[in-house]
Amino acid sequence: MNNRTAQTFRFSDGVRDCLPTVMGYLGIGIAMGIVGKSAHLAIWQIFLMSTLVYAGSAQFILCGLLLLSAPILSIIFTIFLVNLRHLLMSLSVAHYFKEDSLLNGVAIGTLLTDESYGVLTAALAQEKKINSTWMHGLNITAYLAWIFSTVLGALLGNFIPDPTIFGFDFALTAMFLGLFLFQVQLPLKKQKNKTLIILAVTAVSLFLLMRFVTAELSVILATLLGCLTGVLIENE
Repeated sequence: MNNRTAQTFRFSDGVRDCLPTVMGYLGIGIAMGIVGKSAHLAIWQIFLMSTLVYAGSAQFILCGLLLLSAPILSIIFTIFLVNLRHLLMSLSVAHYFKEDSLLNGVAIGTLLTDESYGVLTAALAQEKKINSTWMHGLNITAYLAWIFSTVLGALLGNFIPDPTIFGFDFALTAMFLGLFLFQVQLPLKKQKNKTLIILAVTAVSLFLLMRFVTAELSVILATLLGCLTGVLIENE
């Protein structure tokens, strides 16, 4: 048994486990800052957006909606739909922290992102006995890295008026592709058939739903159908 599996994880362990993610945050965050500047946002506005919104996909979309002069209610509703997946992520890991206080749970859920969720699920798949202290180290490190990288990108954005020239607008898509491969690699090895069925149901559902509803709602509904399929298969 790995020594780290049996030990009680500390805040510093969470910080260390977040370091590979930080390198990805730097690239995506800098791209976000540059895109934010191209949307005519001031550096302090990008800082506040990263501090209060703290959602890479939502921030990229927000910049696009601002350039289109979208109504405020439309922006709020779109960001809400895009970030609704965090509810599913939080629910899927909440029982691992059920012995912690409500305040601890709120703190973990507030700073949980796609990247920290990926690190968390990978640790759980390796049967590591993680705790809230470790999770706070992971989340807070990622949070500070994101704020720093977006502000740095905003500063660099003064010298890059058109981010599409260097492909910065594709940075978020590339990140999600990396996260997807990272998260399905282990399930494909352990439960290949079940994992392929879930992925197939999700992909087909997304393809069909996008013919009738918006892309944002399609992603949410397809994710729910994929989750339902996983539950049904697991209970067989």
